[in-house]
Amino acid sequence: MTEREDPPGPADPEDLVRSAVQDGVVPGAVLITGRGAHGPVRTAAFGATADGPSGRPVTADTVFDLASLTKVVATTPAVLRLADTGALRLDDPVRRHLPDFAGAGKSQVTIRHLLSHTSGLPPHRDFWKLPGGPADRLAAVLAEPLDGLPDTTVRYSDLGFILLGEIIAAVAGQPLDAAVQELVLDPLGLATTRYLPPDAWREDTAATEAPPGGEPKCGVVHDENAESLGGVAGHAGLFSTAPDLAHYLQACWLAEESLLSHRARGEALSLQTAGLDGARGLGWTLPGDVWDHMSPQWPATGAGHTGFTGTSLALDPVSGIWVVLLTNAVHYGRGARAKELRRVVHAAVAARAEHARA
Repeated sequence: MTEREDPPGPADPEDLVRSAVQDGVVPGAVLITGRGAHGPVRTAAFGATADGPSGRPVTADTVFDLASLTKVVATTPAVLRLADTGALRLDDPVRRHLPDFAGAGKSQVTIRHLLSHTSGLPPHRDFWKLPGGPADRLAAVLAEPLDGLPDTTVRYSDLGFILLGEIIAAVAGQPLDAAVQELVLDPLGLATTRYLPPDAWREDTAATEAPPGGEPKCGVVHDENAESLGGVAGHAGLFSTAPDLAHYLQACWLAEESLLSHRARGEALSLQTAGLDGARGLGWTLPGDVWDHMSPQWPATGAGHTGFTGTSLALDPVSGIWVVLLTNAVHYGRGARAKELRRVVHAAVAARAEHARA
């Protein structure tokens, strides 16, 4: 009689990321996983910051262009902090803070609609192609007509978060980058997270995509609209390291005592779009949304977000599991996205947590 073999354990998330780098899916990556605000943390780094001789080995301290992670690391917590202090209300009409946001149906659009991507604004416009400077492009964002009535459909919109950045600046009475520094980054001690990274960071920064006829961007925001707005915007522009983002998830969203109130965190991580064609919290993507990258194995109480450059975050406030996965996939071009890598990594992290409980 032969002994029964134990069933194989879950896939190792670190091995999955290592294989993706070796197979040329992404040039480099940092993966940090953990559980709870104070639990053990696992960190792994692979690959290079760029192809060719200019590339350096990726380490845990490599700086990445966060792209749309800006929405949940800078803009969302800044808005929620202002709401916690009473400086604004989530159900304020946008026009209360941005009077030039005028046009058909716009008087009904609230800050909550912008955060939950239910404003009726279109997803994207190439404002960077317009003549003039940042003020002209912001004027164009404010003048953009709605595609539909607010609170009738979910349409992930960069425009909405550009407007949120302007609301933060208006309410705080200072430029967006200074407001985010004061409201979010400094209180959390995020020393390697900022807009407009200094030149000294460049050699430790992962390169993104090369514009036509140019060199890959490094230390300059990849998103053209954000770059045309001076590198500081509510939808993109933030740079950071994986350890800073791990601390952000733990200290801001999973710790008992946080920068944000329990009410604000609970609201942000709960469904705001019941009955609509998407699953969104405030800023955060929820399981089942069209942009959900967390895999069917991720807890239904979880939330996450991605960035176009190849970055992602995910957490679950109930089980406490969380993932920071930073890659510079877009260095290989806009068709080289890390979608499948994200899904298998999150499935493996969820399975490992379940296996540990068994």
